[in-house]
Amino acid sequence: MNITHESSREAILAAARKAAQTRGYNGLNFRELAKEVGIKPASIYYHFPSKADLGMAVARRYWEDTKANLESMQMETPDSLTCLRRYPEIFRRSLENGNRLCLGSFMSAEYDDLPDAVKHEIQTFTDINVTWLTTIISRINPASSQNIERARAIFAAVSGAQLMARSRSNVSLFDQIIENYDNAGLLG
Repeated sequence: MNITHESSREAILAAARKAAQTRGYNGLNFRELAKEVGIKPASIYYHFPSKADLGMAVARRYWEDTKANLESMQMETPDSLTCLRRYPEIFRRSLENGNRLCLGSFMSAEYDDLPDAVKHEIQTFTDINVTWLTTIISRINPASSQNIERARAIFAAVSGAQLMARSRSNVSLFDQIIENYDNAGLLG
């Protein structure tokens, strides 16, 4: 594949990610994506033969990027408690970037309507987050047998805080909710 094809593919993925974070899987419209990227709609089919293929690629790239961000955060912040408290930053960035929702959260809400390959990628996104959180929490509290349950609770709580803030186009609401979680001991 030459550079032109690769850059077109990357531009399609970027536009599709933005669309999916704004309108979900159903927002992946080839005609609209082609217009945004500046290519013919048929050109998208060269890279992604179906909407399911595009949805799967976007969801996979999203969890790969999230995994890289989490690993980077862990490297930058060796103190596990501080690292745990930084976790909501990943969700906050979507809100700061056009009041978008986490792609994993948005597509999870559409789960019954997703092709199986996309469902798998969305499940992987959740698994990546819960596994990372469990690792961090286990470093803070190695004797606890409840670390995975706490990790799931944190993931669900932070996702929910993002959803509430998005519905009001209010990033400061997200910050207030996260501060309340921290004060209640969920993140500490």
